[in-house]
Amino acid sequence: MKVEKTFLWGGATAGFQYEGGYQEGGRGLSTHDFETAGSVSSPRHTVYRTKNGQIGRAKSHFSQAEDIPADAVPFIEEGTYYPSHRAVDFYHRWQEDLRLLAELRCNVYRFSISWSRLFPTGDEEAPNPDGLLFYDRIIDECLRLGMEPLITICHDEMPVFLAEAYDGWSSRHVIDCYLRYCRVLFTRYGGRCRYWLTFNEVNAVRGFAACGTHKCDNQTHYNAVHHIFLASALAVKLGHELMPGSRFGAMYAASAIYPASCRPEDVMAHLKQRQETFFFIDTMARGAYPSYARRIFKNRNVTLHKEPGDNAILADGTLDFISFSYYRSQIISAQTQVNVLGGDPNPCLETTAWGWPIDPVGLRYVLNELYDRYQKPLFIVENGLGAVDELTAQNTVEDDYRIDYLQNHLREMMRAIHEDGIPVLGYTMWAPIDLVSLGTGEMRKRYGFVYVDMDDTGQGTLERYRKKSYYWMKEVIASQGESLWTASS
Repeated sequence: MKVEKTFLWGGATAGFQYEGGYQEGGRGLSTHDFETAGSVSSPRHTVYRTKNGQIGRAKSHFSQAEDIPADAVPFIEEGTYYPSHRAVDFYHRWQEDLRLLAELRCNVYRFSISWSRLFPTGDEEAPNPDGLLFYDRIIDECLRLGMEPLITICHDEMPVFLAEAYDGWSSRHVIDCYLRYCRVLFTRYGGRCRYWLTFNEVNAVRGFAACGTHKCDNQTHYNAVHHIFLASALAVKLGHELMPGSRFGAMYAASAIYPASCRPEDVMAHLKQRQETFFFIDTMARGAYPSYARRIFKNRNVTLHKEPGDNAILADGTLDFISFSYYRSQIISAQTQVNVLGGDPNPCLETTAWGWPIDPVGLRYVLNELYDRYQKPLFIVENGLGAVDELTAQNTVEDDYRIDYLQNHLREMMRAIHEDGIPVLGYTMWAPIDLVSLGTGEMRKRYGFVYVDMDDTGQGTLERYRKKSYYWMKEVIASQGESLWTASS
């Protein structure tokens, strides 16, 4: 069983987790530059100082985001480790890393542009030429090595000035800043890049680090989301005008959710929770708020601030394809205390070291679910296993557990394509080279085919070493997936 030769196989990374180059090449400060490291038991924080000198810490990740005072200014605390500052140093090692991906036989690489590398404050009229040149080199090298660039325009971050001066996406002014940024991207790189994602995991964007807002209340949140919807739609329209033949998506956290039982109350709870994800895709893929949005806004005491013409903007900028992350599945009952990512653990499934249920069939389920609903091509742009890897004396990792995880998930993807008739554009695994975890800020939660010598405190040589899974995946791609049915982990 093979996929078409046009199928895109590759890997995905995010700038603040991977790139580094903090304040090099004219790069400005990003909202993630103020996020500390953390762990499952000690969440990441944004450190801030108020006008009266009070120092505070706010949980800044989407599922735990907290308000910070209106007069708070984030700052870099001396003696504190901030993972985004160096990350795993792609900024200086990009040639080596791209060669590793090409040797893996990837024909696509998904990466994010650092907004603050091109517009240090986000409010400039003209971009930073050194930042433009850096991404010129990345894109040119990708193409030389036979890899399509798949560019995420905004991956959970923004220039910190836009957060401080305008309260981030709660301000319509940031839409204008984003579109100025997009116009530069499209005119500079449009002749070389066909695939674009306007935003990353839009349904999980919340809080200062990801959204640039000081408050996390529902009114602020949904007004910010509305501005993101408008920005995406305007970017899609602009991109189609400037880059004929370009294809636009946005990315969603769309892991599977099942009813906990066949009790009608549980099935209804499942439906309503699934609409929390569909709300975002419905609006951006169909070009209008869904009918059930009224219930969501009413239940959360939200009055959306819309201006004349907003509905037309949404209708004119619908997505060309749907892209999503898939890591796990969960169950939901009428009693579940839900959060942005779902519900309760499924007792029928094994879990990762971080407690994430492992459900390969759920990937096929989501592919069917999304295509049945939207009838647009799909793109799996994140999927992978975070695990504790041990480097051997031979400078490799015997990660059979990762091979098993990926083999089972990719088989279900192939079944969705061939047995269910789902049009899947490609698969970019998260993340082909080890990087810093978004949720916890750890390095020990590793996803890659390539091991990076760095620990949770940023110490290490940063040398790259191929894991066993690297050679396994190389064969999968070379066979266009056929080896999935014969290869043993």
